[in-house]
Formats: sequence, C-alpha cells, structure tokens
Amino acid sequence: MAVLSELNPKDVFAYFEKLCAVPHGSGNTKQISDLCVGFAKELGLACRQDAANNVVIWKPASPGYENAAPVILQGHLDMVCAKERGCSKDMAAEGLDLKTDGEWVWADRTSLGGDNCIAVAMALAVLADGSLPHPPLEAVFTTEEEVGMDGAMALDCSDLKGRQLLNLDSEEEGIFTVCCAGGLRADCILPGTLEPADGAAGFAVTLSGLQGGHSGQDIDKGRGSANQLMVRTLFNAMERIPGLRLTDIRGGRFDNVICPQNDAIVTVPAERSEDFQTFIREFDGVLKNEYAGCDEGVSLSCAPAAAERALSAKATSDALHTLLALPQGVQAMSVDFPGMVQTSLNLGLIALEQDGLHFSFSIRSSIASQKEMLFQRIRAIVEFGGGTVSQRSSYPGWQYVRNSAARERLLAAYRDLSGQEGVVMGTHGGLECGLFIEKIPGLDAVSFGPELHDVHSPRERLSVPSTARVYELVCEFLKRSNVCQ
Repeated sequence: MAVLSELNPKDVFAYFEKLCAVPHGSGNTKQISDLCVGFAKELGLACRQDAANNVVIWKPASPGYENAAPVILQGHLDMVCAKERGCSKDMAAEGLDLKTDGEWVWADRTSLGGDNCIAVAMALAVLADGSLPHPPLEAVFTTEEEVGMDGAMALDCSDLKGRQLLNLDSEEEGIFTVCCAGGLRADCILPGTLEPADGAAGFAVTLSGLQGGHSGQDIDKGRGSANQLMVRTLFNAMERIPGLRLTDIRGGRFDNVICPQNDAIVTVPAERSEDFQTFIREFDGVLKNEYAGCDEGVSLSCAPAAAERALSAKATSDALHTLLALPQGVQAMSVDFPGMVQTSLNLGLIALEQDGLHFSFSIRSSIASQKEMLFQRIRAIVEFGGGTVSQRSSYPGWQYVRNSAARERLLAAYRDLSGQEGVVMGTHGGLECGLFIEKIPGLDAVSFGPELHDVHSPRERLSVPSTARVYELVCEFLKRSNVCQ
C-alpha cells in the first residue's frame, strides 16, 4: 500500500510518491524525466523532452476558457541528496523511504526532495484533473536547478505561448516571491603536492554537529560553516604549534549547502602531540561558546591517525592564510526589502586532491555588480595565494516589477480563500524565474509554494495541510483566468 495514500489532495500526493520512488538527484534526472513523459502519454497530452531532460507538457483549455491567456506551471525535477551520517541508502540508485504522521511528510534519514517535486506533483495533478476549469496550460519541468539552473539555461522556450508563470518553488505558505538573487559558482584551486610526513604524529580532526542548510534561505541564520570553521581551527592550531602540515581536508557535497561537517587529517611534530590535543579541546569550547543558541551541536574532536604524506609546512601555511582571508556568509542586506539578504557567498565544498586544494563558492546577489564584485574578490585573494579561479553556472537575478496582473489575481484569490493578506517579498535564494523572464519577453511571474522546512537536509519535511491549501490556490487562480487581461 502506498505510504501517502490517505493524504489529501490524493492526486497530488499520489504523483509525489511516484516521483519519490525513483532517484532524482542533480545530474541523475533521466529516470524521473522519463517518468513525467510517461505520465503525459498516459494523459494523452502533447509533450517535449530535450537533451537536458527538461520536460514540457501542454494541455488545451477547458470548455469556455479557449480565449484565456495561457499559464505556465513550473518546477524543477532535481533534488539535493543529503543523508544522515551512517545512512546506507544509495540515493543515486534508490528511491526515497517516505514517512508521514498525517501532518508532515518526510523521508527516512535522507532529504525529501519536496524542493521541488511537490511542484511537479501539483502540476501533474492539475493536468490529470478533467473537471478543473482552466486556460491553456504549459507545464515546464526543468533539471539541474540545484547546481546552477543548467536545465533552465538549456531550455528552448520558443514554443511556449504563456506570458504568466506560476513558479511553485517557494517554501513558506502565504509568502509570494516577486524577485530573487542572481548567482554564480566560483571553482578554486590552490596547487600543492603531498610529500613524506617524516614520522610526524598524525591526527584526524572532525568538526561536526552543525545544522547546515540552504545557502540562500538560511545564510542569515548565523549557522556555522564547517568548512570555514575547520580552516579557522587549523590556522589557530598552526599558530600554536608551528610545523603543522595538512594531509587531507574534506567537507560538503554541494556548493549551495552550508556545510555541516568537515574532516581533516594533519601532522604535527611528535613532541607536540599533547599540545595539539589540548588545543583541540580548548577550541571546541570556543566554538561551543560562539555558536550557543544557533548551532549548539557543534563539536570539534581529534584522534590519532595514520599520515604518511602531507603538504609541506609552507604550503599548508600558504593555503590556510589564503582560505582564512576569504569571506563567508552575508555581505550586504537589501534596502528595498528590509530583512532580506542582498549579497552573500558560501564555501560549500573543499577537498585536498593530488594536484592541490579544490574548493567552491556559491555567490548570490540581487545586484549584478555585487555578484561580480564578490567573484573578483575571491579571484584576487586566491590568485594572490598562487591559485586559480574559474566561473560556472552564472544565472541572472529577477528584478521586482511593480505592476503585475498575475500577482494581483493570485493575491486576490489567496485573500478570498484564506481570509488573510498575502505577503509580497523577495528572496535571497535563486529561482528560475529570472532565466525565464530573460528568455520570454513580457513574462509575468510569481513564485509561491507550501510549507517546507529544512530543505537540502535529512530534516526536510513537507506540511500536508499547507500542500492542500496551496494546491487549492493554484486551482482557484486557474479558474479565475477566464477574465479580461
């Protein structure tokens, strides 16, 4: 029996469960893309699938709505695959193990991917509903949103007729997003060669227990980045114990996730082993004090470890000096939307490989010039330290438009259904709306969605009653589309 079969809306959760049954992490979307094509064929609807695994499905207007303006329903197919330490699930090959208590839906020990398969499920349920009055519909499901919006970048929009877009990729019910940050990824390399460790004492250092989170939505919550804090830890250790050498350092799987754990291996002169262990205990207390109230689970520990090769003490010092100088977190707040982050960056990935230290930043800003400024700043610091920087996955922001017919109709429908006023906001998270607006001149877009908490983490959960209310709102908006524009 399906786990979500008793939840309402039944069609929404039925589709959601089917989507969750196949793996669909970023870069692994062919199976879920094919599944959506299969759904379209079952419904007898026209469909297009491209080489990037994007899917577009068309449904003609219901009787009486033939002259209404077409509406685009949009979401993305890929998810961030995160799991608890020790979880054996192979998220590249297996579907999710869904759980529910009737109020919330989550996945056992892994992220849920409600960001953004709940959007896809809602759109499929609309397409499958033969009784819902609606204008011509274009359901657009993109890929690789979580790793730079590569699917939306590759999508050919020339056959899309809609000039109103409902992006269902927001995570707070009653919040209607009307602008977002643009972003890019900066990939950095500091060259280095591992050399014999010469009998020095090796230690494995673990920095764990942090909450992590989304580098857009959660960057202002004061949570620690394990990557940044490990760099700080090792820099302080190096100053206390000269001769410290880096053997390995690894943290993060995605550059748009605040890293919750970092594992490093270092060597120190054998006669300083006790001093190093004492320092780690002391610095654990420093971090616990600093992050009390926002990341109380932070833990720093060490244990003896084999270390046959390491960077030289000078290469280690150069790398740690460079990394410590790099910025992390919020850099500027918005004036137009008080309380919203305007510009930030996140050190999401770091790993010591054979050719040196590799690390990547996710940069975000609603001001294009500040996005470029941060990339320039990273490049200046890394190049000064002897490294190189490359740019990828740059995507535009979405500028606020004061006059929006789609927004006003959606807010009116929300007011009538809920008895409350919707809140119009911007977001520091990246949304695909900016790319669609760039590709489709005159596009009128709004982003909204049901309550999703702790996305991109094993704590991710989706509210059942919120999903029902947001789906009702989508249907109501479509019903009201048969009016003069």
